[in-house]
Amino acid sequence: MRFQPVKSKLDVAKLELETLDFWQTNAIFDRSVQSRAGNETFVFYEGPPTANGMPGSHHVLSRAFKDIYPRYRAMRGYYVLRRGGWDTHGLPVEIEVEKQLGITGKDQIETYGIAEFNSKCRQSAFEYIQEWEKLTDRIGFWVDLEAAYVTFKNDYIESVWWILKELWNKDLLYQGFKVVPYCARCGTALSDHELSLGYQENTEDPSVYVKFPLKDDPNTSLLIWTTTPWTLPGNVGVAVHPDIVYVTVQLEEGERIIVAKELCQDVFNEINQFNIVDETIGAALQGLQYETPYSFMPFEGEAHYVVLADFVTTGEGTGIVHMAAAFGADDMAMAMKYDLPVLMTVGEDGCFVEEITPWASMWVKDADPLITQDLLQRELLLKSDTYLHTYPFCWRCDTPLLYMARSTWYIATTKHKNRLVELNQTINWYPSHIRDGRFGNWLDNNVDWALGRERYWGTPLPIWIDEDGDWLLIGSVKELSDLAGRDCSDLDLHRPYVDDITFPNPKTGKTMHRVPEVIDVWFDSGAMPLAQWHYPFEHNKQFQEQFPADYICEAVDQTRGWFYSLHAISTMLFDSVAFKNVACLGLILDESGQKMSKSKGNIVDPWDVLNMHGADAFRWYLYTASPPGQERRFSVDLVGDVVRSFTLTLWNTYVFFVTYANLDDWSPSTPDEYSNNAISELDQWILSELHNLVKDVTDALDNYDATGATRPIERFVDLLSNWYVRLSRRRFWKTEDDSDKHAAYATLYQCLLSVSKILAPSMPFISDAIYRNLTGEEALAPESVHLADWPEYNPDLIDEELNREMRLVQKLVSLGHSARQSAQLKVRQPLAEVVFWAGSHMKGELLERYSRLILDELNVKQVRWLDSADEAVVYTLHPLPKQLGQKYASRFPKIKEAISQVDSAGAADRLLEGKSILIDIESEKIEILPEEIEVRVESKKGFATAEDGGLVVGLVTDLTPDLVLEGLAREVVRRVQDLRKSSGFDISDRINITYAGTSTLVDAIEQHRDYIMGEALALSLVFNKDAKGIVENIGDETLTLRLDKDT
Repeated sequence: MRFQPVKSKLDVAKLELETLDFWQTNAIFDRSVQSRAGNETFVFYEGPPTANGMPGSHHVLSRAFKDIYPRYRAMRGYYVLRRGGWDTHGLPVEIEVEKQLGITGKDQIETYGIAEFNSKCRQSAFEYIQEWEKLTDRIGFWVDLEAAYVTFKNDYIESVWWILKELWNKDLLYQGFKVVPYCARCGTALSDHELSLGYQENTEDPSVYVKFPLKDDPNTSLLIWTTTPWTLPGNVGVAVHPDIVYVTVQLEEGERIIVAKELCQDVFNEINQFNIVDETIGAALQGLQYETPYSFMPFEGEAHYVVLADFVTTGEGTGIVHMAAAFGADDMAMAMKYDLPVLMTVGEDGCFVEEITPWASMWVKDADPLITQDLLQRELLLKSDTYLHTYPFCWRCDTPLLYMARSTWYIATTKHKNRLVELNQTINWYPSHIRDGRFGNWLDNNVDWALGRERYWGTPLPIWIDEDGDWLLIGSVKELSDLAGRDCSDLDLHRPYVDDITFPNPKTGKTMHRVPEVIDVWFDSGAMPLAQWHYPFEHNKQFQEQFPADYICEAVDQTRGWFYSLHAISTMLFDSVAFKNVACLGLILDESGQKMSKSKGNIVDPWDVLNMHGADAFRWYLYTASPPGQERRFSVDLVGDVVRSFTLTLWNTYVFFVTYANLDDWSPSTPDEYSNNAISELDQWILSELHNLVKDVTDALDNYDATGATRPIERFVDLLSNWYVRLSRRRFWKTEDDSDKHAAYATLYQCLLSVSKILAPSMPFISDAIYRNLTGEEALAPESVHLADWPEYNPDLIDEELNREMRLVQKLVSLGHSARQSAQLKVRQPLAEVVFWAGSHMKGELLERYSRLILDELNVKQVRWLDSADEAVVYTLHPLPKQLGQKYASRFPKIKEAISQVDSAGAADRLLEGKSILIDIESEKIEILPEEIEVRVESKKGFATAEDGGLVVGLVTDLTPDLVLEGLAREVVRRVQDLRKSSGFDISDRINITYAGTSTLVDAIEQHRDYIMGEALALSLVFNKDAKGIVENIGDETLTLRLDKDT
């Protein structure tokens, strides 16, 4: 026995767990890397996850796409170092610890103790690491987690400090007072790219139209619109556009309102009577003073007057913008321009300060309805409603963000904006539209990076400052030690320990203290190309060899997260890209197309999928369901469809080969003279398809097209199983041990072995199991498919003409099956003839060359081309009124009449091939397009037909008595084969058949005795009217069967 026997019933879980054990026992992953050491490198960066939460199905998605290309490149001979990493800092970790401790807010953290809190964070960052490692292992994602980089380690932090020092030396770091998105729950600002991660659609906010009476004319008011009533106590001015036309509207009771003319109807649509009494441009309103609705806070200087601003639009609202300098970037810019005050009416906790007496200490969003009610009572509210819009929430704690003026540290990324854009043009994005779309637009609107975070568990911002505001940035532990006059090499660089380090200002001698901020966690992750190696302090050679990355991959939202931080840091530091190719993955949706969420209860546990269908099917579905950038529906059942439609087809083909090869003691080492002398046209065709497949899959993987590298394999396996093997069955079954049989084995073996190799990057488990069994006897074969070389295709074996011919034959056969089904004729019932029409140009040798195949496939006695399609079908042409009527209007009746006069068969032939036809209307030639006419096809009497794209297949449906008897004989064979299987007989067992049946059935059996015995491996076929056994009904006939295994 040359191959290990395999069972037809596939136990996916058992196979995959045994394969995992084989990999681990034999160190296959490590060997797959080290065996290519010294070769050209392929650099992959693992985007570091945080292990303080359970991994989900979306993590399987990203890990599957991270795994496929490094596996492929390794098989191509590249040295592919796959170092894992863990993102361990940041608010996600802090919030989880807060929940564990039952605390909220920064005050409680500091009461608890920063050292103790950060110690808990250090533990929490790895709380679920075993679950992550277990899932990573189970899905076959090969990544080195033993040597994984960890962002909280001192070496990593020191490299981050070095990067910041380099940026400081380039004059890219500064402290600024700006309006930033701010999370009151977390007590810190967010960077612009963090902001993009938390937008929520259909957020409901108030919509209020508020009157600001003019000081010199209290009966006339400027009308502003806002969705943030809580900002009104901070109002310092209003803005109008200098070129917009504004009108004064007089209401029925005499009150006057100033609004943009273009928005007048929208604003007053609920008011019955109003008149426009004045009109002016915005520039004329400049300087008008008004009464602010609230004046809780004192200030110096001038405020509460109209200014001119280009950002004012008439897209919605009133065309007059209320400005609260502390709560809007545009508002702050105008305050700086016009020297308006900045009123900080809100504290760090997002609650009003004590000066705002009616709502002091109240969360500002909770105060919105109270402010609205107050405005109504004071007759300053024209109208109010609710407004649905997209609003930013904290991506970490889900709190609505406030835009607030804060002092923090910035990186001047805008200084490198042009270079960021230029380098992006050299990156290959998958899908390609991301480059100039989502990512390109993001770079075009680049703002300086808000770096500081007023939190605890993160890389401390290495800036020390003295009482005069003089500051210094530290770039290494050695530099810190030198300044502090003590050895800091064993110091935990986190808070609060690093906060305790003080030293005299080298210039003045004044004591310098570290600023309280930690840095944006996204800077941590963007620093990984350097920090994973502790560059530049050690491993400089490894860094140089592993930078930039050839490939990275994450979900599409990382365009404004990790992708951006990598790109920005590398551009500013090295004037280089950090990655050359990047795959952006779309969302995973539930089976009905809804976004998965805990609240909807539609999240799919990855272990439910793995336990039921295995990792290979899980991965395969993710690759084939849709291109990587698109959303994909996902469920346990959808993955199950992969097993049923693809995995089992491949497995059954493999089982067929192993079973019969073992029966015939066939081996791939069989001498050439037995294997290559009888290559049939069918062998040539499947080998042509195979080498074409290897070419296509190779090209797709070279271009990071996972869908293009997997779907063609499905098609090929279907061809291999349902065409090649099925059409070659008798070559394997026959008793003669001739060259034709050996050629069939050699061809099928080559196909299965090559498929196992090209399947290895995407389905690593089953591919390895198949490969190892197929190569078990080959002493020089690598021990695993993942140690093997990628197969090379031979262009000389690709016969495109043969492939096209076979595709046409398959199409004709498929249509023949459709025609049979439409006439409700059983597959086993032989028919007299099949006829084909494929256009007048399609004649000649095709049917002669493939007649035997077509006859067998369609179970017919004769095959021929039609001289004309109308021998079997009747075509009718139906002009489509919607298309032609709209196009030609009053001429349509004449066009319809002209169409009715044309040769329907000839016109149908052209239209079904996607070509237009010409008709004459009053001496004018009018072209009629295929989409403007419906071609209807009906079968002529005596035929069952099917048509597609101009191809017509017709089956002659009349049945002679001989055909009926042959059909019954074929049904008998099926019953015998079913009984063999249910009786547990081996495929090679010889049997004796005893039967009884109705007279017509007996006639059929006796007339086709040799056929039945040959198909059933029967040594005898005996009629016994008193036979006892299984009773079967075949139409109106009754059959009794008994099978005995020959001993």
